[in-house]
Amino acid sequence: MPGTEAPTHRKIQRLSPLVASQIAAGEVVERPASLVKELVENSIDAGATRIVLELEQGGIEMVRIVDDGFGIPPEDLPMAVAAHATSKISDAADLDSIATLGFRGEALASIASVSRLSIRSRTVSAESAFLLEVEGDKAEPVRPASGPIGTAITARNLFFNTPARRKFLRTVPTEQERCLDCLRAIALANPAIGFRAEADSRTLLDVPKDQSPRERVLALLGKELAPKLFEVHADEFDDTRGVAIWGMAGHPEIARGSNRSQHLFINGRPVRDRTIQHAVTEAYRGLIEPGRYPTIVLHIEMHPGAVDVNVHPAKAEVRFRDSGIVHSAVTRSIRKALASQDLTPLLNFVR
Repeated sequence: MPGTEAPTHRKIQRLSPLVASQIAAGEVVERPASLVKELVENSIDAGATRIVLELEQGGIEMVRIVDDGFGIPPEDLPMAVAAHATSKISDAADLDSIATLGFRGEALASIASVSRLSIRSRTVSAESAFLLEVEGDKAEPVRPASGPIGTAITARNLFFNTPARRKFLRTVPTEQERCLDCLRAIALANPAIGFRAEADSRTLLDVPKDQSPRERVLALLGKELAPKLFEVHADEFDDTRGVAIWGMAGHPEIARGSNRSQHLFINGRPVRDRTIQHAVTEAYRGLIEPGRYPTIVLHIEMHPGAVDVNVHPAKAEVRFRDSGIVHSAVTRSIRKALASQDLTPLLNFVR
């Protein structure tokens, strides 16, 4: 076309570590809730029994996770924020049987590239805590600090150095609720761990440690639902295949207009999975009207080698080696539990 300039050749060059980390952060860190997920999962992998989330401005200005886990030795702190550095796997064979929530070695490096990050940690054997502060690609020397055993990670001013991405964040109430939704999901999967969430000095969630799975479900979904929730069980598990299932499902009358009331877990990992969602829908077919979604919390345990959790950067999706086994087990177990319930609706006539 007239007036169109021919494209000029641009020399191929290697991206700087900071730019590469910021690109990777786009897959791992979408919003404050992404930080909450990655940091809380690290705390669980560190053996924490109590985890506290603190938010400022919905997490946009600050996300802080404090745990009582086993901590990070001071000599390992610089490596903790290096890209592709992790203590959870060592070779490719480990990817076939992942037993930890975190394993990719990207989270802290990605968070550090788009926020002002500080890590204060103390191990059981250390006389004091140690502090590492990182901003972009600049890390301060590790130095002693005061603090209890465990780790506190603070990420401030999310996307301060990538303002175009900061513009895509929602309002403070929306981002705060997404952070809380993330913490609730993780708390449902870990009833032995205590969780507390604070936002702008207000306590929004507080559940004690060492709850039973049923107690944790009722604490987070609401004790008023207890009469309308029933347990789901299945044990079709052996050393290499099959599934074990425990959950609490709701009577058809408390089905909701969205699937936000469905909480699905694979080996303790919150997931979004169409196979399981379809199986749940099939189990309730004919009992709820189209467009409604059952209320359900479903924990599925299976051999780590039977499920691939390394198919999504944020580890939110999985791929089953045999999805048919999972689908049939979920459908069968829910239908069996439904058959044991009196599903006759109660009608209240007003005279």
